[in-house]
Amino acid sequence: MTTQSCVTEKAQSSGLKIETRSIDYVPRHERHGKVWHQGPFWFTGNFVLTTMVTGFTGAALGLALPYAILAIVIGVCLGTFCMAFHANQGPRMGLPQMIQSRAQFGLRGAIVPFTAVVFVYIGFNVFNVILATDAINTVIPGARAPWYTLMIAIAVLIAVVGHDLLHTVQRWLTYLMISVFAVLTVSALLTLQADTAVADAHFSWSAFLIQLSAAAGYQISYSVYVSDYSRYLPHQTPSRQVIFWTYLGAAGSALWLMSLGAFLASALPSPDAIASVRDVGNQLIPGFGTFTVLIAVPALVGIMAVNCYGAMLTGISAIDGFKSIQPTLKSRVTGILLVAVVIFLIAMNIPESYLGSFNTFVLLMLYFLVPWTAVNLADFYLVRKGHYAISHIFNPAGIYGRWSSAGLLAYFLGLLAMVPFMSLSFYQGPLSQALGGADIAFVIGLAVAGLVYWALTRNLDLEAERLAIQASEQQLEGGAQ
Repeated sequence: MTTQSCVTEKAQSSGLKIETRSIDYVPRHERHGKVWHQGPFWFTGNFVLTTMVTGFTGAALGLALPYAILAIVIGVCLGTFCMAFHANQGPRMGLPQMIQSRAQFGLRGAIVPFTAVVFVYIGFNVFNVILATDAINTVIPGARAPWYTLMIAIAVLIAVVGHDLLHTVQRWLTYLMISVFAVLTVSALLTLQADTAVADAHFSWSAFLIQLSAAAGYQISYSVYVSDYSRYLPHQTPSRQVIFWTYLGAAGSALWLMSLGAFLASALPSPDAIASVRDVGNQLIPGFGTFTVLIAVPALVGIMAVNCYGAMLTGISAIDGFKSIQPTLKSRVTGILLVAVVIFLIAMNIPESYLGSFNTFVLLMLYFLVPWTAVNLADFYLVRKGHYAISHIFNPAGIYGRWSSAGLLAYFLGLLAMVPFMSLSFYQGPLSQALGGADIAFVIGLAVAGLVYWALTRNLDLEAERLAIQASEQQLEGGAQ
């Protein structure tokens, strides 16, 4: 009996099932879970203080609250659309999200989006661990390193146990977060007045579109791992249900927290995720604001675990394209631990002003992820229509090849097309300047990357792929439905 089997059997006998799969295919007889679980999973996954910070953007640019909320609504709805349609790929393919990109970019070519995605995972976890530590320091002042270590360790433990525990933790946190933040929201509405802290609050296309892009980019960032948590659903799970529950959970929490963040930023002179929540809650009930801040910590740790898990899957997928890696428990644990070490080292060594650059980080993330999401969705829904030879995704000599010029060219052309429309703190494209500072880069990127990929794959030999798909199905499932 292998070491992996011994570990798994001991875990199961104690009631704790440690996931042993990583980037490999999940056979249909192992599929389990309920589709509605996607709702609370993504609600809590998005119900973190970093989501609230995204709502500060409009007020910081002088945008009046009604327009800021409208920009948030449009941005969230657009960004979550991409995310929810990616979720549907999980039950259909039984694979983690990013390794599916090999069908569009090639076995090795997929390292291009993989690199951007790992940056996103690590960046978000650095933000999350800093915010969580700030929250704890409001009650227990002191050194940051011990708290970084503790929270990262808890996130690692949850990620190592894997998929089922992640779902359970997120689901139960949902009920807690809704009840606590409902009271906080009521307190804010009763004690604060909108736009009193924004001098000359007004409408401007520039501020409106920057807030819209920030909200959309934040939501699109979840696309890179959304089917990691739907791939264990039964293969025949209706697409509309997967999309509905994912959309409901992710959009619901984002609309709530970003709008609350916009309201706080418009009403408080110096909005801060931790201090604002604490002060507003304490005005209603002494100590409640501090309690709310501390309650936000488990949600941050939960999404840190989700990010560690996703970064591990993406990292293993990238390395496996060049050197074959066995998808074992050992490789999972090693990957998660390496990610955790990198997060800790960055958090310990970045300047305190790092959190001030959150909006720039979100926009950069948006720029690099938009061409990938356009290519991936165009391939799944328009070109191959959800039909893939799964075994060939792991085969260097398979039909998808090592490098795919169609995916790579579409990605880079989409990225290049966005440059003139970008609006960042350190760079503003000429067309963005002509539009008064407005940022519509992500719309351009989606359109260009998606259309270019579709045009380049119109003559794809789908009949030859159909034969490969049938052989792959027989190999993986033995003809079982």
